[in-house]
Amino acid sequence: MINVETFQVGFLGTNCYIVTDESTKRRAVIDPGYKSPQLVKRIQELGVDTFDYILLTHGHFDHIWYTEEIRALTGAKVVISKGDAPFLSDSSLNLTSTFNIRNFPLLSADIVLDNNDKIMLGETEFTLLSTPGHTVGSSCFISFKDNVIFSGDTLFRLSMGRTDFVTGDALELDSSLKKLASLKGDFLVYPGHNEVTTLEFERKNNPYVSEK
Repeated sequence: MINVETFQVGFLGTNCYIVTDESTKRRAVIDPGYKSPQLVKRIQELGVDTFDYILLTHGHFDHIWYTEEIRALTGAKVVISKGDAPFLSDSSLNLTSTFNIRNFPLLSADIVLDNNDKIMLGETEFTLLSTPGHTVGSSCFISFKDNVIFSGDTLFRLSMGRTDFVTGDALELDSSLKKLASLKGDFLVYPGHNEVTTLEFERKNNPYVSEK
């Protein structure tokens, strides 16, 4: 069983999550996109040595900006998909040049995953599901045991991610949404922005998903 805590960070309102495997108290931070004293305070309260991973759903700056600080604080390993690993050190891909953001840190991954690769957080298995479209390597981290999806900027409540940035592809995103919609059963969906939702709600109500 996992516990999820949400922190909205940065000027784009990115959802950053602390995920705890309740049986072992091992933890991960998902998408630390911007400096957050509240996030740091909570990490320190929980114990910096209880954090194993920083899981990145994709490589845009608003999801990775505070990664190095969290890695330095906790010693957690940075995990991202193979497709988006180059974004960590490329200003064109991570959009810092587009948004004229200067002195952005050069980042690197400790662990690079392919589609359907698994990673263990304590006793919780997360599967990286490749969901390209928002970026070439956009991915969801899924706990099938807990029926939880961290969808990044692939799927939002009643919406979906943009496809007009570099490496974005509307046809790929359409295919990725079909892939998510075809998963068996219902899931809690923790998106990269906006409200938490469920996959069943999106199947029934999201115009980009309901007819997939």
